[in-house]
Amino acid sequence: MKIAGHTMGTPELTVLEAAQLFADAGMDAIEIIYQDGYKSALHSNTSEKEILGLKRKLDIMGLEVSGIVSYASGYNLPNVEKREAAVNECRKCITLARLLDAHNIRIYGGTFLEGDDCFEEKRKILVDTMRMLADEASQYDINLVIENHFNTMTTGPQITYDIVKEIDRANVGILYDQANIGFLSGEDYKKCIEIQKDKIYYVHVKDFKFKAEGKKFKASSVTHVSEEERAVVTRIVGEGILPWKEIIKGLQEIGYTGYLSLEYERRWHPMDIPDASVGMVKSANYLRSILNEL
Repeated sequence: MKIAGHTMGTPELTVLEAAQLFADAGMDAIEIIYQDGYKSALHSNTSEKEILGLKRKLDIMGLEVSGIVSYASGYNLPNVEKREAAVNECRKCITLARLLDAHNIRIYGGTFLEGDDCFEEKRKILVDTMRMLADEASQYDINLVIENHFNTMTTGPQITYDIVKEIDRANVGILYDQANIGFLSGEDYKKCIEIQKDKIYYVHVKDFKFKAEGKKFKASSVTHVSEEERAVVTRIVGEGILPWKEIIKGLQEIGYTGYLSLEYERRWHPMDIPDASVGMVKSANYLRSILNEL
């Protein structure tokens, strides 16, 4: 398994500055956000020349690009215009991944907030849309990795697995995020890995503690939880409640050899955790100590 740094953890830095931090910390790769308005990301006006220049610099650092992060979530919407906007963003990410020799794109499993209806209709649209995009991405050996994530159609391990199997494309897999599952439904990591084992293509690593016992999780957005809604506080990996040593051992037992990407949530919750030069480095060292023991 390889350790990647996610640019969610570096809101104060450019992508190149984040990459240098990750390389200096001995990480193997960088996961890069694609989103306008965020400093540590690639943007819609980032030129091909700039992207290729970035790739050359990453190569000199010895840093791979583990994946591109898309924030589009309208893949399942009946509204054609909104759905096409998501599709076009994914296509842009496919281009970025191709230029950067990345082989994973993070995908939200559509949008499905509390109170939404027409689940089966939206599920069918999601499946059809993902099949189309997967066929386009497969030309470049790119995987679409659908994350276990709140306010999507792929929240828990079983529904995520069922939808990915229904999409039925070799290059569509699961982005396993035990922290998301942990504060959303609390399902045990052993169960999650067992259910999803033949489709886990990518892993996000983060940690948390519950803010208040018994507080129900709720979020009004797909991307993040507002301060008023939070039921948990984010932590440096190894300082929260998730048993990462056991989780990584479980991943090893199913033959997982992909990336462990540090989704250090400083972008959303800077009050919880220190700067990436402290917290991400400490998290990476903790992961490395686990891998060295395996």
